[in-house]
Amino acid sequence: MKTIAFFNNKGGVGKTTLAYHLAHMLPRIGYPTVAVDLDPQANLTCAFFDEDLLEALWEEETATILACVNPILEGTGDIKEPFPLEVAEGLSVIAGDLGLSRFEDRLSASWPRGYEGDPAALRTTSAFHRVIRKAASDVGAAVALLDVGPNLGAINRSALLAADFLVIPLAADLFSLQGLRNLGPTVRDWRQQWQQVQKLVSTKIDLPEGLMTPAGYVVLQHAVRLDRPVRAYGRWLDRIPAVYRESVLGQKPGKIGGGDEDNHCLATLRNFRSLMPMAQDARKPMFDLRPADGAIGSHAQLAHICEVEFRRLAEQIAEACDLIKPT
Repeated sequence: MKTIAFFNNKGGVGKTTLAYHLAHMLPRIGYPTVAVDLDPQANLTCAFFDEDLLEALWEEETATILACVNPILEGTGDIKEPFPLEVAEGLSVIAGDLGLSRFEDRLSASWPRGYEGDPAALRTTSAFHRVIRKAASDVGAAVALLDVGPNLGAINRSALLAADFLVIPLAADLFSLQGLRNLGPTVRDWRQQWQQVQKLVSTKIDLPEGLMTPAGYVVLQHAVRLDRPVRAYGRWLDRIPAVYRESVLGQKPGKIGGGDEDNHCLATLRNFRSLMPMAQDARKPMFDLRPADGAIGSHAQLAHICEVEFRRLAEQIAEACDLIKPT
């Protein structure tokens, strides 16, 4: 089982939309999936479930990621068994919870104690990793998709340590480029620090490897005119490859050429904004919209294009992350 986190230090780039649609698409091409909402804003959970179910989940406090880590948060024990909720064939979800933000301080305090091999600290830091692995095993998932918030705090550090691969959603603008410049060095620091912890401690606790291997980036929500990015977006698109290589991969600056500018670009998705309100009302992916949902004429055609593009992206990610179909 492989774990993929969708992360950018810049918010509003379509990260949750990307995770939601790929969570639906990957099982359709043969990879059973568990989606895990590790963003305290719980936007991914809100995309999957209506308000009645959300209210029940949050009131009962038994089937969310917060419920899983609550014994650690309260100092009463280790993680609880996860309760993945099946939403479609081959797709289950570990629901998020706004209360997860309370876990931030506990994770932050545990980080330095991990260097000393403190078992309680290591259990705290590895909590997300162990919940994800158990949930994936329970549902037979080939891949876990992690949706995380747009920040560089302790919750995201613990979440990304659990990730084998990182997929970085981007918009073609200055703010996304700055997000790359922020997240790249930080992720490399986290990886190096965790490697030091692993060298210093010996424990029977199931610790994450902390690979956080960059699998590539996806450019979302670009404006299109005659199937080509408009000029203002094109200017930023041209700058993304160099910033990605320097900031995320840690490569030295250099001239990019030879036709390899897009080696790390998994996809450049067009703007499907007109489909989004329909999809939210129907509570389904944009590519599943049908005439009964209001997708007629040009909207029906756009829904079909959306399906083609997300299927292609899912295949790209499966290849980049070495996903294995269950036998």
